[in-house]
Amino acid sequence: MTQTVFISDLHLSPERPDINRLFFDFLERITVATDRLYILGDLFEYWIGNDAANALGQTQVLAALRDLTRKGIPVHVMRGNRDFLLNEAFSQATGCELISDPSVVEIYDRPTLLTHGDRLCTDDHKHQQFRDLVDDPEWQRWFLAKPVSERIRLATDARSRSELNKSITAMEIMDVNPAAVSAALRQHGVDLIIHGHTHRPAFHDVIMGRTRACRIVLGDWFQHSNMLRWRPPADIAFAADSDAVNRA
Repeated sequence: MTQTVFISDLHLSPERPDINRLFFDFLERITVATDRLYILGDLFEYWIGNDAANALGQTQVLAALRDLTRKGIPVHVMRGNRDFLLNEAFSQATGCELISDPSVVEIYDRPTLLTHGDRLCTDDHKHQQFRDLVDDPEWQRWFLAKPVSERIRLATDARSRSELNKSITAMEIMDVNPAAVSAALRQHGVDLIIHGHTHRPAFHDVIMGRTRACRIVLGDWFQHSNMLRWRPPADIAFAADSDAVNRA
């Protein structure tokens, strides 16, 4: 049976080898019965440039993705707030297509809004300031001009500050803003949005006047795999690792 699979927030890192192995096993078991794989941001704990991939043990991830795309499985990758520096060199190394955030795609004839999700968390002002900074091309050129060792130090410092901010910020502030969700759905003229970032997998009804829409949140891969399986026309469900891909 054909299907499309969605994942996000894997935060792959040499510090979490068990999750890396889980991801490699997941990719190996995907067959041509899977039409597409969407990775909606934060594939890596941080990505600081292709020239740093070897130093951070990320080349095995690139090779695994390349093996999958060579099987003819389209893989679409969206940048997250941890891997916003992914670029065309990453695409060339993996065969994956980088897609913009947000993107509207047709999934089995249903227009669907895909986004990483952090731009919907408009109440988290510190995070929005961070994204405004790192999305600036001038800042990116400044950062990428630094030696790999300096970039690693800056990235680890930023990660520590991010974890501290999470520990002292109310969960409601770090979650999506309902008005921002409704505005995004109206702007793009769709009634379904799929995103990650908040690490709270769930299906949510979105009521906009007389219109009803749906928001699907993908889970993270901190303890185990989390994925969404969509089988046409409208069988959409979270799946365990063993159920998410079809064996040949």
